[in-house]
Amino acid sequence: MAMRAPLSLKARAIGLLAQREHSRTELRRKLLRIEQQRARQSAAAMTDEAIDAADDGDATPDAAEYDDEAVETTVDTLLDALAAQGYLDETRFVESRLHLRAGRFGTQRIQQELAQHGLKLDAEQQATLRDTELERARQVWVKRFGAEPSVEPTERARQTRFLLARGFAPDLVRRLLRL
Repeated sequence: MAMRAPLSLKARAIGLLAQREHSRTELRRKLLRIEQQRARQSAAAMTDEAIDAADDGDATPDAAEYDDEAVETTVDTLLDALAAQGYLDETRFVESRLHLRAGRFGTQRIQQELAQHGLKLDAEQQATLRDTELERARQVWVKRFGAEPSVEPTERARQTRFLLARGFAPDLVRRLLRL
């Protein structure tokens, strides 16, 4: 049985993007890790003859070096090409993330998650999230705790902590739990 050749970096990137949308930052991190592993494996796979043929002969496969800057340049060039070809689109990533997270999380949590990717919501998206936040919080709360508000202070505190951890605004949580 013949071994399959490893996928090219571009094929790996397109495969990752086919699974779901990625931000440039996230895809860059993944591709750098893939390329660095590939470089380490190829350095470790050097044969004894190749090591003996090295300049001073003291090198070992683990000590073989690879150029991090070259790897970063290769990955950045690939990301630019993917963006130019429409495979990598940060606007699509933001919309995908909003669609995925809006039903379960508040505006603050969504904005924080996007900030980790180096992205922001535009003004229209922020306004839409704020306008629907009370209803989204109510749906999350009802799904988790039922339709009837609790009269016990400890239970109300637990529900408040839950909604705050989901990224809903504190004033909105207070309003919701008073209903």
